[in-house]
Amino acid sequence: MIAAARRWSRQVDRVGNRGLERAYPPLLLAWHRGSKEAQRGAAWLGPRLRPLLALFFRAIATGERWVRGTCSLLVRAATAASGRITPSRAAAFVVFAAGACLVASQFIDYRAVEIGQPGYAGLPDVAKVPTTDARTAGAAHAYLLVPVGLAAAALGLLAMRREARRLGLLVAALGLLSLAVILLVDLPHGLDEGTQTSRFAGASAVLEDGFYAELAAAGGMVLAGLLYYARPCRIRISLSGRAASARRRRPRRRASSRARVARSA
Repeated sequence: MIAAARRWSRQVDRVGNRGLERAYPPLLLAWHRGSKEAQRGAAWLGPRLRPLLALFFRAIATGERWVRGTCSLLVRAATAASGRITPSRAAAFVVFAAGACLVASQFIDYRAVEIGQPGYAGLPDVAKVPTTDARTAGAAHAYLLVPVGLAAAALGLLAMRREARRLGLLVAALGLLSLAVILLVDLPHGLDEGTQTSRFAGASAVLEDGFYAELAAAGGMVLAGLLYYARPCRIRISLSGRAASARRRRPRRRASSRARVARSA
């Protein structure tokens, strides 16, 4: 992005210089052929415009220095961050975030029973369908996924400090366990109206935000665990490749005689 901005600014600079070079001869010719009143007006206006033009170009120079300083600072920050934020650490952070989200989703309502939902069809969004029998996600499975999420978050923190590919498989296994609990326990219980159908007319069970939050967190644990196990952007260099790179970096010796110059040629 920075290189593209530099190329664009250089192109604009070149176009502006060409325009000024082409416009200078006609303006000079018009100046010599113009009337004396115009020359007097220009002579009177020139000294007064000169300070404003100088201030304008100084502002442009200051802005250019500020932009260059900002770009260099961003480049240094990105270079320093690239040494710290490796792909493995980024995957480990995603594991930690997914585990934390899984724990938080257990205390959010994951299902409810809407009463008389067909009667609210076609009405504006202001009129909301009344709900009852709302339950949190953890209540469906005795908050089993809370220790699972805490364990995944702890494994994510451990993976940030030390690299161990087995941690990724363990996190993926915890994510699969969470998905099994969500789909086999929470989903059937969430779509079950229970005794509300006998108490209210037109009662229907719906899934709330908590269900989708825990489902997304469990899927994120699986994907992040597998990504951490795969170790992306890890390129193995063989011994021959290291020797070749060392030879390329080695400075060449200068020939000390004409014979050596001829042989090198």
